[in-house]
Amino acid sequence: MDCPSEENLIRLKLDGLSGIHNLEFDIPGRRLIVYHSRRIEQIENSIIELKLGGKKLKTEEVDITGIAENKNQQKLLWTVLAINFGFFLIEMTTGLISKSMGLIADSLDMLADSFVYGISLFAVGGTLNRKKRVARLAGYFQIILAVIGFAEVIRRFLGVEKIPDFSTMIIVSVFALIANGICLYLMQKSKSKAEAHMKASLVFTSNDVIINLGVITAGVLVHLFNSNRPDLIVGTIVFLFVIQGAFRILKLGK
Repeated sequence: MDCPSEENLIRLKLDGLSGIHNLEFDIPGRRLIVYHSRRIEQIENSIIELKLGGKKLKTEEVDITGIAENKNQQKLLWTVLAINFGFFLIEMTTGLISKSMGLIADSLDMLADSFVYGISLFAVGGTLNRKKRVARLAGYFQIILAVIGFAEVIRRFLGVEKIPDFSTMIIVSVFALIANGICLYLMQKSKSKAEAHMKASLVFTSNDVIINLGVITAGVLVHLFNSNRPDLIVGTIVFLFVIQGAFRILKLGK
C-alpha cells in the first residue's frame, strides 16, 4: 500500500471480519499491524485477495487490553478535511473568476482529498455497502469533473482565450500552500502517536504542497511570457492527478 485510498481499501475489505480490534497503518513503511483475536488465515487471505502485494511478515501474541482508535487522530482528520474542502471552494471560485485552469484543477485535487478523508469519517459505524456506495459516487463525480476540465483545457489550447490573472493564481496558491503547510505541521507534530490515517494524510498533503508550488510557478510564467500556456499545462498535469485519485476512490467501492 502506498496511498490513503489503498489504506481505505484494506479497511473496507476487513470491515466485515469479527475479532479485529485495531489496525495500525504505516504508509511510508508499507506495513500493517492487525490486532486480532481470531485465526490469522482469513485475515491474511482477505488482504491477499486485494492483489496489493501483501504478505504476512510475522505473528506474535500481545496484550490488546485498552487498544482503540485514537480520538485525536479522528479530530485531526476532520480538521484536514475541513481545510481541504474549504480551499476547494475558494480555488474553484477564484479559478473561474481569474480564468485559471491551474486553480480549478488544484481545487478538484483538494476535493479528491476531501472525498478520501470523508469516506472513512462519514461512514464510521455505517454498513459496508454504504461505505462502498459513497466511494463509488465520489469516484464517478470526480471523473466527470476531471473530464469536463480536460475538455475546457483543450478548448482553451485551440481557441483564443483571455490570459489568466497571474496575481490571483499566485496569491490564492500561496494561501493554499500555507494551509497545507499547517496540515503538515499538525500531522508531523502528532506523528509520534499517529498510525492509521495520520500517515496517510501526511502523504496526501505532501503531494498537495507540490501541486501548490506548481500553480505558483505557472502564475509566474504566465506573467513573464504573457501567455496562458503555462497555466493550461499545469492544469493538465493536475487533472491527471485528479483522474488517478478518482480511480483509487472507485477501487474502494468494489
